[in-house]
Amino acid sequence: MTLFICPGVHDPALTQAFLTGLGLAPETVAVFPASQEEPYSPLAVLTFFRRSLPHPHSAPPLQIIAFSAGVVGAMGAAHLWQMQGGQIAYLIALDGWGVPAWANFPIYRLSHDRFTHWSSQVTGSSTLNFYADPAVEHLELWRSPQQTSGWRTSGWGLRSHTTAAVFIHEILTQTSQ
Repeated sequence: MTLFICPGVHDPALTQAFLTGLGLAPETVAVFPASQEEPYSPLAVLTFFRRSLPHPHSAPPLQIIAFSAGVVGAMGAAHLWQMQGGQIAYLIALDGWGVPAWANFPIYRLSHDRFTHWSSQVTGSSTLNFYADPAVEHLELWRSPQQTSGWRTSGWGLRSHTTAAVFIHEILTQTSQ
């Protein structure tokens, strides 16, 4: 599988901090150049996918982690990728508030506070999500996932305490097996 990172509209140093916080080496992931292109554009993100993997139908399933405006572009690009014969392993959406999350692939939402988590449910979510508690600033969720504690939620109100970084690692390791 190939791991793509789709940041939002913010200082690229925050994305570097995100990768460091997850313990991901920059050379092991493909990071969308959000400082040069629009991360909210599905066509721009799809073009980025195709630069790395020009043949969707024969490419490995994509793993996607997206933040804020990057969730908009990544969600649309994932659907376009599938329409071209590609597969999506999952999409991890950090603070993609308001972005419809209906798909035939798993979508995991992480929110910077409980209200965003709760209000995002109306636009679709998986059975496994995370929200920060205590709440953190929007950019803090991306900058410091290893320091953002909160609740991993699953099923009918079941929850366990964890950090955003541990939650993401659970998804990465669970799906790479």
